[in-house]
Amino acid sequence: MKPQPKLLGLKSLSSLPIDSLAALVSSIICISLTPIFIRISEREIGPNSTVFNRFWIAAVAFGLVSALLTARSRQNHTQSTQQKPDQVGTLRTTSLLIADGVLLSTGMICWAWSLTKTSIADSSIMHNLVPIFTVLGGWLALGQTFDRRFVLGMFVALTGSLLLEVNDLLSFSISQQLLGNLAALLSAVFFGIHPLIIEQLRINLNSVTILTWSSITSALLLLPVALIAEGQIFPSSLTGWFSVIALAFFGQILGVGLWAYCLKKLSAGFGSLVALLIPALSAVEGWAIFSEHIELWTLVSFLVILFGMYLALSSRSAIKSGVESSS
Repeated sequence: MKPQPKLLGLKSLSSLPIDSLAALVSSIICISLTPIFIRISEREIGPNSTVFNRFWIAAVAFGLVSALLTARSRQNHTQSTQQKPDQVGTLRTTSLLIADGVLLSTGMICWAWSLTKTSIADSSIMHNLVPIFTVLGGWLALGQTFDRRFVLGMFVALTGSLLLEVNDLLSFSISQQLLGNLAALLSAVFFGIHPLIIEQLRINLNSVTILTWSSITSALLLLPVALIAEGQIFPSSLTGWFSVIALAFFGQILGVGLWAYCLKKLSAGFGSLVALLIPALSAVEGWAIFSEHIELWTLVSFLVILFGMYLALSSRSAIKSGVESSS
């Protein structure tokens, strides 16, 4: 007798690695807080300087953690000899680490620049197309395959994300905002490739090593951009410093750090799909902190995104085959 689709979905859900799923959910919550701290920071400094501070602070934090882990590993040398060491020295790994930093910094520059040319709503619509480029890149470059249930869930969740800005979509017109919209779309391409690189790096490296490299590379690339585009690169008040430190802690250290950790077992396509929850969560947080009005479409889109995520969660494409076979 052939198993029913519902039972197959429940079986796939039960095989999901709980630690990676919890890390992914925590990552999404942390990343959703970033617009709050960006808005506070931009009262004193520009968007490029804000992002630069995010990366250099995170680079220092990740560097300290990496040094502590290295020292601990040396002390427990006899216990760690059987473990597979991080392979940073290979040309391929080094190239991927540098490429990840370039993608992150370039994507952030495009996104920050788009917000100066178009509305936050239109920029968010374009930027939220990240899962399409992640899935497409995984299929073209890595030969990854996704079943029908996962693809259906992806398009349902994308539809829910677009419902967040349904009014702006209906009134969309081509004007000087076109360049800003294209820049936001380009940032979605860069951010779509980012999880695929992290997924490959997690084969040989831990998440701390990866994010130390990417944060340093991103900070070095963003420094000249911030100096040229904006005169002031550091905050001038305690509130400003609190905002950039909180941005680095929640947005980069915890948010991206937990994201990189979960990609050891979860697919990059699924991780990008869950990230569609970020705009809805940010809207709720904006309502709670800044008393911003929440439209009915926000609640509807939230439910649609959750349904799309359920379809993807119950798909075998949500986890990696090696993890599933070993569980």
